[in-house]
Amino acid sequence: MSDADHPPACPLPTPPDFHGVEQVELHPEPPPADYREAMRLADAVARERLTEPMLLSWYDRDRDFESPQHASECHQDSATPGYVDYGLNHGAKLKVDIDGGRFVFFYLPAEL
Repeated sequence: MSDADHPPACPLPTPPDFHGVEQVELHPEPPPADYREAMRLADAVARERLTEPMLLSWYDRDRDFESPQHASECHQDSATPGYVDYGLNHGAKLKVDIDGGRFVFFYLPAEL
């Protein structure tokens, strides 16, 4: 069988480009009770690493809720969730991931 007999393979989705984005993974014990507690943890990390951190986008897997709202609607067939794409394309310099994607926060320094 020649290569001409095989249809072209589907390209694999390109993973998001986190170049220039510091990534912090937290696994607190006990785990945060809810989004608000997770956000307090992420905000503390952001204040340690950035000058005047501004929250750009986030995801709460417990409630399957993201901000900006409906950002993933345009990404239904994409490997990159909308909140990730939004954060990366709006200048995020820090990603804080709590409990393996349970809560994810993207920040940028407001002093740009």
